[in-house]
Amino acid sequence: MKTVAANGTWVGSKPPLLRFLDECHAKFSADDDGAVADYIPELGKADPAHFGISLATLDGHVYEVGDSKVPFTVQSMSKPFVFALALDTLGAARVESAIGVEPSGDPFNSIRLNAENHPFNPMVNAGAIACSGLIHEARDDDAFEYIREALGRFAGRTLAFDEAVYASESATGDRNRAIAYLLRTNAVLKDRVDSVLDVYFRQCAILVTARDIAVMAATLANRGLNPLTGQQVMTPYAISRTLSVMTSSGMYDYAGEWIYRVGIPAKSGVGGGILAALPARLGLGSYSPRLDSHGNSVRGIRVCESLSSHYDLHMLNRSDDARTSIIADYTISKNPSRRSRRPHERDILATHHEQVRVIELVGTLSFSNVDYVSRQLAGKPRPQFVIFDLHRVTSLTRAGARLVAEEFRELAAHHVTVVLSGVKRGSREWDIIREWTGGLTNVRDFYLLDTAIEWAEDQIVYRHGGAIDFHETTELSEQPLLAGLSTEELTDLASIGTVRHYRAGEKIVEAGTPAASVFFLRSGAVLVTLPGGVRLATLTAGMAFGEMALLEPTRTADVTADMAATAYEIPLREFERFRKQHPRAGERVMRNLALLLADRLIVANTKIDVLTSN
Repeated sequence: MKTVAANGTWVGSKPPLLRFLDECHAKFSADDDGAVADYIPELGKADPAHFGISLATLDGHVYEVGDSKVPFTVQSMSKPFVFALALDTLGAARVESAIGVEPSGDPFNSIRLNAENHPFNPMVNAGAIACSGLIHEARDDDAFEYIREALGRFAGRTLAFDEAVYASESATGDRNRAIAYLLRTNAVLKDRVDSVLDVYFRQCAILVTARDIAVMAATLANRGLNPLTGQQVMTPYAISRTLSVMTSSGMYDYAGEWIYRVGIPAKSGVGGGILAALPARLGLGSYSPRLDSHGNSVRGIRVCESLSSHYDLHMLNRSDDARTSIIADYTISKNPSRRSRRPHERDILATHHEQVRVIELVGTLSFSNVDYVSRQLAGKPRPQFVIFDLHRVTSLTRAGARLVAEEFRELAAHHVTVVLSGVKRGSREWDIIREWTGGLTNVRDFYLLDTAIEWAEDQIVYRHGGAIDFHETTELSEQPLLAGLSTEELTDLASIGTVRHYRAGEKIVEAGTPAASVFFLRSGAVLVTLPGGVRLATLTAGMAFGEMALLEPTRTADVTADMAATAYEIPLREFERFRKQHPRAGERVMRNLALLLADRLIVANTKIDVLTSN
């Protein structure tokens, strides 16, 4: 099942992050504060009701809400990309000799330079015009197309141009002309003012959507690698320097408040857009043309503040890696528990194996990693049980834990039981998980993965009409090892056996001792473990143990009663006499043993394949 249809609608349950963006859109759509920019007449024609949000992840997934495909002009959001382009085109020394990197504390269109008579930074109009002038120096009449192509590489598509906005901006751009002439007077601009401003006005009129700027922001967050196209559109050096200036100056005279409260490098534009690029995590784009007194989108700021606060995404609170969180993802057909199942149980589990899904996780569970895991769950048929094995998880961020809890709530809404394994009670990870999942009734936990899988298998057996009765007494005729023996042969075999009774916890077989008997479990359950305590199998009524005595002289594993149990014990010397009296039966037993060993080998190989293929 695909998670997103061709028309962009979501198929199946929404991931928590998309639901959160939906909630933001619904909540902030009612905010009518601010006004559409009208000092450029053509911008004043924007529909103030438009509101779109888009978020792009670094593995190339894009969430979209509202008017995310409505085109608008990029305006000042072009500034960081042109600055990065100038760094890559002319080199850092040339760019830094003309433009500073300090916050100005002034509005974006201030006609003021720093003590060296240079623009304070490339995010204010003076610095952006200087950047356009540098590109014009390098590319002459091709400068605008060079910029437009660069922005298109960031967006992952060719970007159009709004001629009407360009003409309106050019006709009313006297303040920018004043800034440009000031730069020309101080030798920051080398070329003709009109030529440079033509490039600047045109770059501001490039058309984008909220989706475009989310992808552009994600490319910044991904060190210049476009997560959709896979193209390295700019050097990591240029990207890191651009993000640095965005952090200090991207939101103009609101920049200090912004980085304090939101903590994500960002840039706004008077067309109503805001882009936010959180390094190594995500890119956010929003569009709403109502602006505040600083020239920033009112609703866009609300979205960024909410996202950062809700998921604790402040850039200075970072501790996780990205995407390499799933080490294995399989159903119980690929990796069943170590419990040996009776035929009717095996048939049920084979038919309904997709109802138990196991996801083994590794490393840090961060916001991005958990979002990736949640989308893997959304992309396949929904199981009845999802087991998350966390024993390889080294840390869990609070943002990741919150998104985990929201995913668990989504699964609970669809009657999916979550099973956790590998988390020690009382550990930091346990405390964080319980903090966010407290009150959820669909979450179970087992320390061992095999125990978790076994429990989920039992539930599937119960739900589909099977029964697991440990107190049921079985006969030798139900033993797979004795399949094919006649009634007479089974009667003779029973006559040489002794029914033994074992208390819970009683050791029946000890590793290293001589192999003297074969056992056929009649009732209860036993554990087969290595001397160090690692469980090899859990056996229930109808299963044999100690059968390797037919091939090996010494016991290689311990067998302990998991609960009160009874078993036929047949001494090897008596079994050998039975084989001589019934050669056909003896041959059948050995053939059955070979088949059982082959099945175990297949299961073991499958488990190895699961681990090595993920």
